[in-house]
This record gives sequence, C-alpha cells and structure tokens, in this order.
Amino acid sequence: MSGMRFEPLDGVCFGARVSNVKLANLDEDGFQRLYDHWLEAGLLIVGDQFLDHSQQVGFAQRFGDLEFNLAEIGNMRKDGSLRPDDGSDDMMKINHGNMGWHHDSTYMAVQAKGAVFTAEIVPQVGGATGFADMRAAYDALDDTMKARIADLRAHHSLYHSQAKVGHDAKPEKDGTVTSDDASGKSYGGYGFHDGPVSIRPLVKEHPETGRKNLIIGRHAYDIIGMDPDESAALLQELVDFACQPPRVCHHQWEAGDVVIWDNRRLMHQATPWPFTQARRMWHSRIAGDPETEAALAA
Repeated sequence: MSGMRFEPLDGVCFGARVSNVKLANLDEDGFQRLYDHWLEAGLLIVGDQFLDHSQQVGFAQRFGDLEFNLAEIGNMRKDGSLRPDDGSDDMMKINHGNMGWHHDSTYMAVQAKGAVFTAEIVPQVGGATGFADMRAAYDALDDTMKARIADLRAHHSLYHSQAKVGHDAKPEKDGTVTSDDASGKSYGGYGFHDGPVSIRPLVKEHPETGRKNLIIGRHAYDIIGMDPDESAALLQELVDFACQPPRVCHHQWEAGDVVIWDNRRLMHQATPWPFTQARRMWHSRIAGDPETEAALAA
C-alpha cells in the first residue's frame, strides 16, 4: 500500500505510528515495507484496525511462526464477569507481575521474537503499556559498564519474577496463558515448566540488525559468578538506567489499536487501571528463531 505513512513517536528515540493502512489487507510489498520499519523502529502503533481473531493470527504469522496464536490478557473472564483482585485469581497475579519491565519468554527455552497485541475493551483511565528501548540503553552506557557486563549471564525464570508479587506457582505440563475451565484455574500455567532454568547474556546482538541490546528485566536474576545481592543490585541499576527518557514511552490504548513490538530489542510493562473496569486485550506471540534466541548452557 503506497500510501502507508510512518510518523516517529514524539520525544523518544524509537517507535512509530502507522497510518493509512489496513493490516488485514496488506499486500506483500506493503508488508515488507512495514517489516523493515518495524526492525528500524522496534515498535509500531496502528490505530482503527479492529482485527478479528483470524485476521490477527494471520497477520502475526507473517512475522514468522507463533509461540502461541492468541491469548486473552486482562481482567475479564470468558463470561464477561471481572476477575477479583483479592489474591485469589492467578491471572490477576500475572497482571500485577507484568507491571515490571520485562522481555517476553526469556524464561522459556527460546525467547520470543516479538508480539502483535490488540485492544478490544479498554478502561476509561489507566492501562497504558510502556515500552523501553534496550538498544538505545546499551548505546548510552559508559565504557566501564559496557566492559563490566560484556560477558555476564543471568538466569531467567517466571517462578522468580512472579514470586515477587506473591504468586506461588506449581509446574504445569503443556501450560496455557489463560484458562477458565471446570478446575477453576484462571491462569493456565504458561511458563511454569519443570525444565531447566534459562540462562541468557546481559548483552546480546540482534540477529537481524546486528546491534547490541540489553537483555534484562523482571525475569532476570542470579548473574553467574556474583553473589545474589550483588547480582540483584546490578540488574536493578541497569533497569533503572535503561528505562528513562528518551528511551521509554507509554501507549494509552484505544479499542481497535494494534501494537507490534520487537521483543529482542524492547522491554515492556503493563500499568495499573481501576480493576472495577474491564480490560480485554489479545496477544499473539511471535516465536524466536531457535538458532539465535535459544537459552545458553549453564
């Protein structure tokens, strides 16, 4: 689509708004143009799309194989009632955990490539999603810090990150993101596997751009060769440094929005909203390349 336009986001060093496009009808030349801008910007925001589920999955598959096709994210049950925020609902614990900065699926054997995220129902206030550019963050580090972290590796675990919000999870075989089945479960246990703990470098080269990025966030802990307190202090120092203007933005959602982010480059975070108000989002997660996004050996 020759009329598709890309407008850089104000006040930040990454991201773009895309206009004059219908993603469901994008031809091959248009998609390649979109993909190239995605690699350059890291984040694309496209309003007024209102993709149905099959359109969302079909569009996401153009970026590659999917880690999972479609998962509902928010505070609504399948019957439309609201989940309680009283510590009894595991999906709400996931919502609280996701308010920490993170990359998706660093706790899995293969880290995700990216995501296509859409908004169906949004609250009247709050519920923005934050994004932080880990390529720009690495570039802004001084030479001393770059040398300090060059060869460091950290463990990544959803058990670790969710424990911080009081989520004492048990291993789940073939876990899913959401579940409202007869067992009464509200979170299907995705990521709470009983396999080995993933290990990832703090600094990783992006496989398509060749640029270095920080891989940090809430799932990372226990840097190999450091005591736990020293590791926690360094990881928090890096997050605090990285997630500052002009390297962060927060997108306030409107129904029909589509956001596409590069998970190899960006961290993201949920933000609070009044849990008496409904929020229903749909997440298609793009699978990482096992050749470039696999966890490291211990």
